Amino acid sequence: MHSQQFAAEPSSNDRVERDSTVGDVPALWPPASGADRAPLIFDVIIAGCGPTGAMLAAELRLHDVRVLVLEKETEPASFVRIVSLHMRSLELMAMRGLLERVLRQGRRRPAGGFFAAIPKPVPKGLDSAYAYLLGIPQPVIEHLLAEHAAELGAQVRRGCAVTGFEQDDEGVTVELADGGQLRSRYLVGCDGGRSTVRKLLGVGFPGEPSRTETLMGEMEVGVPQEEIAAKVTEIRETHQPFWLRPFGEGVYSVVVPAAGVSDRAEPPTLGDFQQQLRTIAGTDFGVHSPRWLSRFGDATRLAERYRVGRVLLAGDAAHIHPPIGGQGLNLGVQDAVNLGWKLAAQIRGWAPEPLLDTYQAERRPVAEDVLDNTRAQVELLSAEPGPRAVRRLLTELMDFDEVNRRLIEKITAIGIRYDFGAGPDLLGRRLRDIHLKQGHLYGLLHRGRGLLLDRTERLTVGRWSDRVDYLADPTAELDVPGVLLRPDGHVAWIGDDQQDLDDHLSRWFGKPAD
Repeated sequence: MHSQQFAAEPSSNDRVERDSTVGDVPALWPPASGADRAPLIFDVIIAGCGPTGAMLAAELRLHDVRVLVLEKETEPASFVRIVSLHMRSLELMAMRGLLERVLRQGRRRPAGGFFAAIPKPVPKGLDSAYAYLLGIPQPVIEHLLAEHAAELGAQVRRGCAVTGFEQDDEGVTVELADGGQLRSRYLVGCDGGRSTVRKLLGVGFPGEPSRTETLMGEMEVGVPQEEIAAKVTEIRETHQPFWLRPFGEGVYSVVVPAAGVSDRAEPPTLGDFQQQLRTIAGTDFGVHSPRWLSRFGDATRLAERYRVGRVLLAGDAAHIHPPIGGQGLNLGVQDAVNLGWKLAAQIRGWAPEPLLDTYQAERRPVAEDVLDNTRAQVELLSAEPGPRAVRRLLTELMDFDEVNRRLIEKITAIGIRYDFGAGPDLLGRRLRDIHLKQGHLYGLLHRGRGLLLDRTERLTVGRWSDRVDYLADPTAELDVPGVLLRPDGHVAWIGDDQQDLDDHLSRWFGKPAD
């Protein structure tokens, strides 16, 4: 039997509970090997219960996959940081019946002006029913997604750090910091930019280290908004990575260069912000009562592979980049929705041979594009003469609707088109939440299954009905006769020929049921 073993010494920083059980399932100890190897307890173990890990767990549970999420931290993050959900992520929330929950906890903002913070209005007629940005506290979205996964039956265990694993032809044995072991068919590392899973797997993480650092936080200010706005406009003529943006109730998002501030290994203080504000603006604006404070660099890295055997990577474990444009959390959640149904299909036994490999083939190029656009945005924030000249030129070009629209579609991920081969432009793209006689399209995708939308009323999903739903609706807002949607909402087929449809059902959903 072929096997690979990966292990690391437990870190003193890993906060773990000395408990030999995970949920109500006993850990495997002593280690099992060879013919004595214990049976598989889980189908998938996920390392990391951030937004990516929680969303992936929920996607797998839609298909009755046995899932355990291991999170090394004993408690969720306590700091309140506002993150942005872009259009594509809001669409995914709607597809899974989560949108109303999310909207109740967030604040809508215009979906424009965030490419390199160049202030341009939102183009009219963006191709989404959710053409806005939603600001939401990070602990809130993490809680909502973890709650969603738990409601669907995923087990989540906190204070449980992964320190090693061994994979073989049948599954993965995962070693825990407390000495216990667990068995699963697959392991997915959703454990962040410093991913233990990625490091133990030996997957390269090439890219660029941080060259510049920036302070970012949320705090209250002690001067009028008009005074702040005038000063920020003046400063941004020469210091682009600098702003104070109001969130309401006196709270501002503050971004200021970190040059000359204390050791980067130490968390920043309110005093650091006050010092940098005075250095650059001549005033600290009376900042006080911080909600959270952080420091970020512009390190940009991409995993060489997203899969090695039965171990996969998703979210920040696979890619890191500066937070400019607010794309990181969105990219990870979208990874999870792309991977979830494919991994479930593999486990349930109906996946076509290459299906799981399409996860890397589709998502790694998307991450490459995100890394490139954040690199470009960082350059556009430079105070050097060359980047400032390029910024002025791009600012002029963005007055053209097509340029502004293209950049917004790039940042918000609604412009993604996967390569499904030759065909109409809609092929490989996600389908917006169109109106149907039953209501809205996304309301039919809550179960994470495929969907055939048939305007001809002559097509059928036949023996794929255990995996693909069917809706005949000649009134659907489509200019094509029929579309086959994957569980992630991307268009896998367009047409009206049954044989051609059957071929594509086989391509994406495997052999028909007996």
